[in-house]
Amino acid sequence: MTTTFSPPALLDHSTLDAVLLQQGYSVLKASSVHALTACSPEAMAALSHFWADLPPDQFLKDGGRYRRRRHSCFVVDGAQVTQMPHRAHWQPVEYNALHGGMERLFEPLAPAMVSQPAWPQLLLWLGQVCSALKGAKPWFVEAHQFRIDTTDGIGRPTPEGAHRDGVDMVAVFMVARSGVKGGETRVFEADGPNGQRFTLSEPWSLLLLDDARVIHESTPIQPLTPDTTDGHRDTLVITLRAAAFQADMA
Repeated sequence: MTTTFSPPALLDHSTLDAVLLQQGYSVLKASSVHALTACSPEAMAALSHFWADLPPDQFLKDGGRYRRRRHSCFVVDGAQVTQMPHRAHWQPVEYNALHGGMERLFEPLAPAMVSQPAWPQLLLWLGQVCSALKGAKPWFVEAHQFRIDTTDGIGRPTPEGAHRDGVDMVAVFMVARSGVKGGETRVFEADGPNGQRFTLSEPWSLLLLDDARVIHESTPIQPLTPDTTDGHRDTLVITLRAAAFQADMA
């Protein structure tokens, strides 16, 4: 059964850990994100400016012009965050039927963004959440900035459809929505019929996914009104994987 819901406020790690263990995903209001990460609203807002200059995604197989993005890799090991040399993003075909098997080299995250105080705090916190769920270990992190716009009249946040990412945990931060409708998020059990659907709209609200247990997708966006010319949906997607980056396991 699929239902709609309003996410509760989760203000402590034990509650979040319990929700992730119970259902394989959790949705957090921005106030919960600020409380759990110890990142102030002002510090998070300072990151949002870096979505204004994302380069076009040159690898869309459907020929669309609706996606802009940047991508960088990090390793989170205990209290240490290390940015890795810039590298291509790669996924196997079994996890991304549309773009799997391709080495996609995107422009890296802006150095000024990575140097913001909130950035390592976010990654360290996600590493802690993942270690609580999967056991303490180094985490191989890929960070993706996305802007999906309505240049073509419609924009597809997940052109590959409902999917898993082949990692341990996925974090989807809603950064901004402007002049669009649609973009509903859907999360379903990987091995069962149950699921939820909802629309992330609050800046810096968050969807956390145990990638082994659930599949997810977001529906297309359209202009909110016929005269909307610059509608867009901005997200930050961060994946954490044990052992190695996916490309190193190919």
